Amino acid sequence: MTASVLLITGTSTGIGRSSAIAAARAGHTVVATMRDLAKRGPLDAAAAEAGVTLDVHALDVTDPASIDACFAHIRSEHGRLDVLLNNAGSGHVGTIEDESVQEVRDVMEVNFFGVVAVTKAAMPMLRETGGRVLTVSSVGGVVGQPFNEAYCAAKFAVEGFMESLTPVAGALGVRVTVIEPGAVTTEFVANVGAGSSAPAADSPYRPLFDAYLARTAAAFDPANAQTPDGVADVIVALLADEHPAARVQPSEAAKRFAGVKLADLDGSAVQTLTAGWIAQQPA
Repeated sequence: MTASVLLITGTSTGIGRSSAIAAARAGHTVVATMRDLAKRGPLDAAAAEAGVTLDVHALDVTDPASIDACFAHIRSEHGRLDVLLNNAGSGHVGTIEDESVQEVRDVMEVNFFGVVAVTKAAMPMLRETGGRVLTVSSVGGVVGQPFNEAYCAAKFAVEGFMESLTPVAGALGVRVTVIEPGAVTTEFVANVGAGSSAPAADSPYRPLFDAYLARTAAAFDPANAQTPDGVADVIVALLADEHPAARVQPSEAAKRFAGVKLADLDGSAVQTLTAGWIAQQPA
């Protein structure tokens, strides 16, 4: 695409922040949003270092009034929208016996219904421009993973929603792509073990969870994981692709991992793989 107006959700950290900077550096006008503008400092600093200007605006993807205000701002200030990049979301670990159904609903609200609500609001403007919907999902939207029941359920829902929307939106000139990163170097591992939904020390699930944490820490080690900048580079390259794929894995590791599921008709390959993540080591 030539220089476009992009709306990116969840730009205070990680992939969202890197994508906002990379897209602005590529010449696009970026409306960089986040729920809490008090957290904009690192984004502003990154923009200053890169020598780019961003339109930073508040957006809570779970609040209809906030969504309406954001799109009114885009219409008023920019007059158009060419790309929506759904990125806002939150991580969550836990298993259903140890957590409430409300916690699961909260995960769905942010990671699935937030994507649905913002996409719905964007579609009229995207139809006007023949624009694009890009959505950051996860390999967790392809392969269900231990202690990620609610999170993977939300990402599976995002994948199903976008896969179903793709031909309908495409018939009206709007292209839809889902991006499925694998492990990305973020604050996820540092926060996950202490989360309120993690099994208690005396829970029968705790030894399994500890094994999961050890495996996850290795996967997210900077020596193994992709950087947010690496994912952002793939996203910006998609903007220049006249015929973007419906599903994109931004690393070779993510391609291999997603490929296990897509070739696994009876589920045995996935279960063998993920059961190994929680196998307890012999004493």
